[in-house]
Amino acid sequence: MKNHPYLRAYMAGISVPTPLLLIPLTAFFIARFVYNIPTPVERVIIFPMAIIPNLFGLWNMLHLASRASTRLPLGIHGAILPFIIAPAGFLLGRSLGFLHTTSYGFIYFGVVEIHYTFLAVVFPAALIVYYLVWKYLIGFCNRVAGIAE
Repeated sequence: MKNHPYLRAYMAGISVPTPLLLIPLTAFFIARFVYNIPTPVERVIIFPMAIIPNLFGLWNMLHLASRASTRLPLGIHGAILPFIIAPAGFLLGRSLGFLHTTSYGFIYFGVVEIHYTFLAVVFPAALIVYYLVWKYLIGFCNRVAGIAE
């Protein structure tokens, strides 16, 4: 099974975040429709649900293409991704006008407030989660797809 390794890498990459994103989507729906919290689900969660799986797939393809020259372990390669997602998301949000900065943090779509102290705690935790997800879950999918090292 050596045909189309980049397509298999893309499919292995998107196979992990796609079902995992159902958890926050379910939480948003419960908050919106059961507890009547006025969070616009269509604006807050749908955009990340379209972008994150595709980024994982492309990032896994990049790992496959570069692993001969970089020899970077898959977990470390995955832990680099938040350093790209966070600034790209910030720049995209600012340029499209749905992310505003304040003296205490960010306001996302005029609804969600994110404080800088929250980011200082969550970002290192996200790095650890990304490392583990890439090392174990994406690594497993790569082995199943026949593209692991």
